[in-house]
Parts: sequence; C-alpha cells; structure tokens
Amino acid sequence: MSNKPRYQQIKSYILDGIEQQKYTPGSRIPTEHQLAEQFGVSRMTVNKAIRDLVQEHLLVRYPGLGTFITDAKAESPLAEIRNIAEEVRQRGHDYSCHVMKLEETAANETVAMQMGMPIGTRVYHSVIVHLENNLPIQLEDRFVAAALVPGYIGQDFTQATPNEYLSKNCPISSIEHIVEAVLPDARVQKLLEIDSSTPCIQVGRRTWSDGRLISFACLTHPGPRYKLRSITTLNV
Repeated sequence: MSNKPRYQQIKSYILDGIEQQKYTPGSRIPTEHQLAEQFGVSRMTVNKAIRDLVQEHLLVRYPGLGTFITDAKAESPLAEIRNIAEEVRQRGHDYSCHVMKLEETAANETVAMQMGMPIGTRVYHSVIVHLENNLPIQLEDRFVAAALVPGYIGQDFTQATPNEYLSKNCPISSIEHIVEAVLPDARVQKLLEIDSSTPCIQVGRRTWSDGRLISFACLTHPGPRYKLRSITTLNV
C-alpha cells in the first residue's frame, strides 16, 4: 500500500489517467464526490489534489460544469486576425484541417443581417475544422460575399486557410469580434470531438476590406484547448 498522503495518491491517479490517455485534453474528470467515494476520503482531501493540479495548469475548473483536462492551450490574440495555421506551426506543432463544406448558397435571414445584404444574395459558405497535432481546436463556419470575393469558391483550403486567402486578396481594413461562452450542440460536438458538457469559446468575427463587409465567420473553440488574449496600451 502506498505511503503517499491520500491527496497525492489522487493526484497520481489523475496524472496516470492523463499519461495513459484515459483522460484526454478537453475531457471531464470524475466529480469530487465520486473521487471521495472511490478513495474513501473527504471532499476536502480531493479538493486539495484538484487544486494542486489546477495550479499546475493540468486541470481547469468551470463552475457548474465540472473539472476538465487541459494542456498548453492554443492562444490567439483577440485584437487582430492571425492565420491559425501559422499560429500552430509557430508553437512547433503540426497543423492540418478538414474541409467539411465549400458551397455557393443564398443568404438566409441570419446571414443577410450579419453581412448587411438582402436576403437571397449569393454568398460562399465554408465549414472547416482546424487541428493541432490531430486534435480539433477550432470549427470555422464562414460566409463570404461572393460578388466581392469571386475566387473564394475555387480555393483549396487544405493548402491555405480562408484567413490567409482573404488577407492576401482583400486586405482587412476593419474587424469586429463578439465573444461568447457556449455549450456545443450535437453538430459541434461531433466535429470538435467533445461531449455536450465541454464549454466552448465562440467568436463571431466580421471583416471589412476597403470599407466593404466581405466576411462573417463563427469560430468555435473547445474551452479547455484554447484561449484568447487581448493587450491594451493605456496612456497614463
């Protein structure tokens, strides 16, 4: 029998689960109550073990949702537009993507409102899952004004991301970001390989080129795998 303190035994149990990939980034660990029953200890002891692992950045807690496995999160600056493929490669990791959809369609009411165009206007629609080391970190659901970016529909987005293509062909003059915390629906769960309780960061991004609104994208990230950063310089 181990001579380790009980909270250390619980930490080792969780760390072994991570090492053996029983718990993968984004997955939820058992509750404090479940661990307390399993190890025959108080919830205070379990809380100590979990608190240590949170401080070591191996776990992340979301009130009301549970405690999740994390790792060195992908990080993106909120105040600018970065190419996600470049971000991943700069971290020394492998980037890949799955193009789920690339089509021409008519703007419905929601898309027309976001794009500032009449309902039924021709738009291009792409859905892409971006991966870091084969782990999904972003679902990109994007609409592009077809009349302003006619070449979009013919691109191979496994070779260059939509961000890279738009930045080269329609230099960005303005951006708008709206950030929300959401729980994933069944479609997002499947594409990002997460369960229904995994909290997500959702960014609504609109981009303008030369004063014309060219694109609206909904970017969904698994919360335990991603973070956004914003730095503001103040004159004081």
